[in-house]
Amino acid sequence: MEPVPCSFASIAAFLFASNLAAVADEPGIPVTDPIVLAKCGPCHIRDGHGRLERISWSRSTPEGWQSVLRRMILDHGVSLSAVEARAIVKTLSNLHGLAPAEAAPVRYSPERRIQQEANIPNEEIGNACAKCHAFALPLSWRRSGGEWKQFVTWHSASQKFPASDESAARISNVLSKIAPLSTPAWEAWRNRDSSDLVGRWLVTAALPGQGKYWGEMQVERTPNGDFTTRTVLTSIADGSILARTGRGMLYGGYAWRGRSSGAAPVDGVPGDPLTEAREVMSFSAATTSAEGRWFWGQYQEFGFDVQWRRDSAAPVLLALDRSSLKAGSQGNRVRLVGYNFPAQATPADFDLGPGVAVRAIISCTPRELAAEVDVASLAPLGKRSVVFQGSMLPDALAIYDRVDYVKVSPDSAVASFSDSAHAKGYLQFESIGYQRGPDGIMHTADDLELGPIDVTWSLQLFHAPEDSGAAVRVGTLNAAGLFIPASESPNMNFDVWVSATAKNEKSPRGRALVGRSYLVVTPPAYTLNGRLYVRDLDRWIDDGPAQRGKP
Repeated sequence: MEPVPCSFASIAAFLFASNLAAVADEPGIPVTDPIVLAKCGPCHIRDGHGRLERISWSRSTPEGWQSVLRRMILDHGVSLSAVEARAIVKTLSNLHGLAPAEAAPVRYSPERRIQQEANIPNEEIGNACAKCHAFALPLSWRRSGGEWKQFVTWHSASQKFPASDESAARISNVLSKIAPLSTPAWEAWRNRDSSDLVGRWLVTAALPGQGKYWGEMQVERTPNGDFTTRTVLTSIADGSILARTGRGMLYGGYAWRGRSSGAAPVDGVPGDPLTEAREVMSFSAATTSAEGRWFWGQYQEFGFDVQWRRDSAAPVLLALDRSSLKAGSQGNRVRLVGYNFPAQATPADFDLGPGVAVRAIISCTPRELAAEVDVASLAPLGKRSVVFQGSMLPDALAIYDRVDYVKVSPDSAVASFSDSAHAKGYLQFESIGYQRGPDGIMHTADDLELGPIDVTWSLQLFHAPEDSGAAVRVGTLNAAGLFIPASESPNMNFDVWVSATAKNEKSPRGRALVGRSYLVVTPPAYTLNGRLYVRDLDRWIDDGPAQRGKP
């Protein structure tokens, strides 16, 4: 049955009239912030307990509240300055946010990671919620039972999703059980004080196609309570230096949202690590470490995987220049990078697990060690931690005796041609070697990941003859696994195999090791009044006074 068109005013009146009755069994969260009351109060009526209609019975991530504020500005004409918008998002994210344990399962969404969702409860909810967007979107919210019911009803009407009353009731019941307003995690977290982030942080980062980086970040507080950052990273592969400056905000005592860039990013170079990036990080409960992603690109397809840890006066081991060693190999040169290494080191300072021994120390500086390492032929296979003078890198080194297969990551993806209004959507691939695990079966949970391996990249169109050259019309793959769409944008989709053939490894039977990924190359997916405009508004809210006027 088609939904009956109605005005926003009539919808709002209906929802407010029924809201208090619907959530009478939920105390809700009183709203006291003057800016929220001034800007939201005219439409979201306040009751005698200080609760604002709808807002008091909802919690979400910074992105969730930013999305709501965006809709209020674009659809309902709410007038806000950038400073007011930032203040509202920060207040609601702090007082109506998620606990870290609630946000962790959906971190892939704000971090813009490609992930196959396996958390959809049933097909009905999949069709209702995950047909148009990631299921992480509704799971980024916590609502009372009555608020979930009203949300499903409103969403069904406004988005023209044909849900019967029975279906809407089932959907809202499931959502209220898996994402309730009141949870032990939130009650335990909500009144915590935020730790101060000012000082030096040690940083490790990995950029697909370019390898590992390590370095440090200096964090300083601004007069308005936000933060500025200065980061210097060194490539483990070639020693090149990346210097980035940025700013950020901390929401809810753990959720970092920021932006940073290098001094001189190179125009026209896709994946340039000096490009301005959006930073999404999550801190540990003790605020001693954080992890997340810094990303950029037309579709946020480029990004560092980043980890921070607080500075320490003791030796700190940050990274190795390799991720695996072969059983029976001798004289392997292994570089270790970090901080506060002693002037002299001995093999006794290391513990690399059974069957792996440091034969000699080649060089030692306060920030880098080089060691010669032997691996016994019968060394136990698997991941092991690397320890140097009490500093440990968990599961940093894999010991293997053969490479069984190559996996291309991501295993399925979408890239985009450009047009006059939109830049190309690139795709960075990586080739990862694996050994089948103890069960002897490939592609199962116990398989041993060995890290990136050297490969030759190739493209092949579906239904195209071998070596026909047709794939070139779609795009090219460079030696680092970066797919670059062709400059001309045909108005059609292309299905492509991306293949990686190992250069230096063969299967146990002497055959070539080849991994594949399924790639779809499409015309631009953004629309002028859709996601590009919305993304500009995200930046306007993030940038505050530096970005003048409305978008």
